[in-house]
Amino acid sequence: MNKKVRWINFHSWYSIRLAAGAILLSISSFAQDLDPRAYVWVPYNARTVVCNYSFSQGAILTDPTLPIVDLQATVNTAALSYVHVFKTFGLTSQAMVAAPYSWANVSGKVFGQARSVYLSGLADLRLRYSILLLGAPAATAPIIMKSARKTILGVSVNIIAPTGEFNPEKLVNIGTNRFSFRPEIALSQPIYQRWLLDIYAGCWFFTPNNTFYPGNAVRKQDPMATFQAHISYNITPRFWLALNGTYYVGGKSVVDEVINDDQQNNTRVGVTAVLPIGKKNSIRLSAQRGAVVRIGQNFSTLSIAWQTSWLGK
Repeated sequence: MNKKVRWINFHSWYSIRLAAGAILLSISSFAQDLDPRAYVWVPYNARTVVCNYSFSQGAILTDPTLPIVDLQATVNTAALSYVHVFKTFGLTSQAMVAAPYSWANVSGKVFGQARSVYLSGLADLRLRYSILLLGAPAATAPIIMKSARKTILGVSVNIIAPTGEFNPEKLVNIGTNRFSFRPEIALSQPIYQRWLLDIYAGCWFFTPNNTFYPGNAVRKQDPMATFQAHISYNITPRFWLALNGTYYVGGKSVVDEVINDDQQNNTRVGVTAVLPIGKKNSIRLSAQRGAVVRIGQNFSTLSIAWQTSWLGK
């Protein structure tokens, strides 16, 4: 084999390996969370179970110098979540665990050749702990119902654990094979009698993936800042609508000390509606889409969730 052909083969394989980072992140949509009213004041000892299904479809925008084009994905995810509210030094705290399962089709052209892959399996486990520092002390339901609405200041940490399906010999995976952490601070401000404004600011931090494609590469990623804003309106205390927006920036990746041109600088918008069914149950509907997407996934997402809540002793 002459040197020119050998160099082309190496360059082709190496370019695909770099592009794999963008595909892997397309299945893990942690940066795109749109979560209104995540810091509301609820009674301690409240428990909630949530069953959620989401459907996402759209394009994945990669570095234009890479040999993968027309990249499209359809991702389905079903998740079961459990939320428990409790006291921490007299303050309202909340813990959440979510176990998702995903199945997806990804297609595109690699060096002009059409390629597609089907994936299914467990996705990465999600954990969240939050505490309300101001405006929402731990209280029972009757006390909260009699209290005036107040400004709430809260903090949280989100963790994504590498429990999802991951094969280092494959370009596309459901799991990310690394830990991700997001500390966040939030302000929830009532406006008049029925409106509520939520503003969050956080930052994702990532541990390295030491078995990146084809199994012996090390992939690292810079921190990614995230900002959310939500304005919601109460039709009744349990029936509400929200307009949502998020902006995330950063997250440039490095594979074996080679820096990729894949820093994200994206904006997404969405709407959410929560409809009560009886005293304990409700349905949550949401839709979101990319408003400005330069690198990463430009998905439209529809989701529906059923949740039931009750008070422990």
